[in-house]
Amino acid sequence: MSRPRHPLFEQPWPEGEFRFFQLGFLVDDLLAAAAGWARVFGVGPFHVLPVVDQHTVYRGQPATATIRVAVAQAGPVQIELIQQLCDRPSIYRDWHRAHRAGLHQLCTVTTDYEGKKAHYQKLGYELACENTGPFRVAYFDTAADFGFYTEVVEHTPEFHAQLTRISRTCAAWDGTDPVRLLTRNGYRTPEE
Repeated sequence: MSRPRHPLFEQPWPEGEFRFFQLGFLVDDLLAAAAGWARVFGVGPFHVLPVVDQHTVYRGQPATATIRVAVAQAGPVQIELIQQLCDRPSIYRDWHRAHRAGLHQLCTVTTDYEGKKAHYQKLGYELACENTGPFRVAYFDTAADFGFYTEVVEHTPEFHAQLTRISRTCAAWDGTDPVRLLTRNGYRTPEE
């Protein structure tokens, strides 16, 4: 399968702190959704991360959601697909029940995590969810005004390196293996 050529997907990776870099979508079938994005929009390859338990504080209560995520770069915008694999309360499950699959969040990366959080809180947006894991991520409930959550991710060298690897892989993608299940030694395809 060859990747469609279109200027939208040929922009350089943005440098430095940038406003929104990612669109996050909730999906019912992660592998099918990733294959569809590659087939229809030429976005890929999707990097399917291992299943994880995401530990958070969700609306003031400790919560754990079992999720699977796939990401691919489309020019300056990363597409993130998220499938929740459990029925525990989470920012994903509750949104999905109320709205269905589809756009869930816009994401920004910042070197001033606390300042960015304070900015959204000062504007009156509820901190709906925050990761308690190894890196800091906050979700603000901007749905009433904009129809989606706003995600704030702390910029770290490790996170930036991961974004850069994904961006470079996607920029050089020739259309083969549009959905890649990441492993310790590279990746495998869903058909393997």
